[in-house]
Amino acid sequence: MKRFDFKVNGVAREVTTWPMARLLDVLREDLRLTGTKEGCGEGECGACSVMIDGQLVNSCLVPVAQVAGCEVTTIEGIAVANGTGTPAGAGPSGLHPVQGAFVSHGGAQCGICTPGMILATIELLEKHPEPSEEQIREGLSGNLCRCTGYMKIFDAVRESARKVIAAKKANARWVGEGGTP
Repeated sequence: MKRFDFKVNGVAREVTTWPMARLLDVLREDLRLTGTKEGCGEGECGACSVMIDGQLVNSCLVPVAQVAGCEVTTIEGIAVANGTGTPAGAGPSGLHPVQGAFVSHGGAQCGICTPGMILATIELLEKHPEPSEEQIREGLSGNLCRCTGYMKIFDAVRESARKVIAAKKANARWVGEGGTP
């Protein structure tokens, strides 16, 4: 076993575990961040998606040794406090604009794929603030959903794009901007 230091959602963390322990297991079991879900355990479904230094990855494929010294962002960390205790760019509910859009459009049903879909949407909107239908489909192509049929998710992504653009125009900071929360 070995000690690994990295940041999770902006907080310095230290874990002692085996170097090849999956990041997914370390997040869920050692750090008790259970928002990241395990779907397939093989990197095929995207349910376990997290961001490492601003890049979307499947945490079931990442050994914890690979994140030493890195910044990991999970679904729990996407709403960034702006000093007032309210997430920056958040609506009245306190949700990140992307989370709010998923709620308002019914883009989440069973909840297994939702954290990965939301993080994939954030990464997509960083690359393409006004994504085309093709860019939305490609941006979410690494994430599988067995419940929604995707149309509600695509509607949520389109609304997310509108909300993020509005938040940026209002100079509100949102996670994904510059790759850091």
